[in-house]
Amino acid sequence: MRANGLLRAACLLAAVGCATANAHDRKDLGRETLPAGNGWAASGAGVTGGAAAVPEQVYVVTNRSELIAALNNGVASSTSPANPSNEPKIIYVKGTIDANVDDANEPLSCADYYRDGYTLEDFLATYDPAVWGRANPSGPLESARAASAAAQQLRVRIRVGSNTTIVGLGNEAAILGAWMDIRGTAGVANSRTNIIIRNITFQDTYDCFPQWSPTDGALGAWNALYDSISLRDSNNVWIDHNTFEDKATADSDAPNYFGVLYQQHDGALDITNASDLVTVSWNRFRNHDKVMLIGSSDSATADRGKLRVTLHHNHFELVGQRVPRVRFGQVHIYNNYYDVRNTPKYQYSWGVGIESAIYAEENFFVAPGDFTPERVLARFNGTALSASGTLLIGPPVSNPVDVIAVWNASNDPDLGADAGWVPTLNYQLSPAWTTALTVPLFAGPMFIE
Repeated sequence: MRANGLLRAACLLAAVGCATANAHDRKDLGRETLPAGNGWAASGAGVTGGAAAVPEQVYVVTNRSELIAALNNGVASSTSPANPSNEPKIIYVKGTIDANVDDANEPLSCADYYRDGYTLEDFLATYDPAVWGRANPSGPLESARAASAAAQQLRVRIRVGSNTTIVGLGNEAAILGAWMDIRGTAGVANSRTNIIIRNITFQDTYDCFPQWSPTDGALGAWNALYDSISLRDSNNVWIDHNTFEDKATADSDAPNYFGVLYQQHDGALDITNASDLVTVSWNRFRNHDKVMLIGSSDSATADRGKLRVTLHHNHFELVGQRVPRVRFGQVHIYNNYYDVRNTPKYQYSWGVGIESAIYAEENFFVAPGDFTPERVLARFNGTALSASGTLLIGPPVSNPVDVIAVWNASNDPDLGADAGWVPTLNYQLSPAWTTALTVPLFAGPMFIE
């Protein structure tokens, strides 16, 4: 009885319920809408996704072709159209969908995308810095790489229109290798809006043809494209109870070329280009380096007054950086669980970028004994943030940890301790210690149909 009571209490804290065999306890996630007060996405018109969909706009999809058709009023297309349907629609993902497949749903390898005589072996031999030097690649073989990259992009890029709910059936729905591109029109308000993505595992979004940049860093770098989900010029979006991870293409299994990691991954969930009013809740991010970029560049001044994002009750495990890295936006980070144990390439969690206004409260960190708390922060031309209630378990520290004070003790110039705003849309805000109970149990896809 005590165990059942604790589980029930955890369910109530998580506000997700616990699945049972009784049909009346099951939810139709496709018709659910964002609760009032649930982060920045609840502002303005809120988020209803495809809840208003007529029966003809409700789909169950099991492969790439069906997913693309469902996003476009049921009309089949070999590639995802640039202007997807904005009609209200609910798309249930059943089983595993692989984006790297042909029109017959047969798997495609990186070699299947080779165009114009490209091979990786020839590329490496041609542009080896010992042979080519430190100039950027150019010429026929670099053009062939770009053509090959374009061929893969035609398969993996899947565009999502407004008024859409995409939700996994059960807790085993997965989308592999896809770039879910939610992209509006620059300067056009509400051109992509009112979108919900829930209950799906996004796995192994990888670039077969990362660009070699020989002057990026001391040794150069391989720079990949494709995020599992990217938001650009979009607003009122709810990303909830998903998993984002690298598995078959994990960095730990990747080779080094030209002395650096052959990086085939970019972000897991990036929010850029004046996107606004986004809530990211109860997701699991693991085994990935660059997790979440909010704001694309220091010169993107159109982002001022935008990029208002809430992150709550997310589980970050074996991730290196950008959880998140913020420019310009007012970003509320609360009740998240950060596990930085066994993460040798960990760099930082909260990146304080230009004109950013991070407000972090009641977050929970688990770290190895030699972890020092100033590593939670990194400064990228930002000047201030608000941070309170941070619990750090593992190292010998006094909790709650003042992460700004410890960062300032080791770095110059100091970061200010006032982000200049106070969040009001703090749905389910709880003391940090509750996060250790609820988030590991309930983040990621739910046991609900």
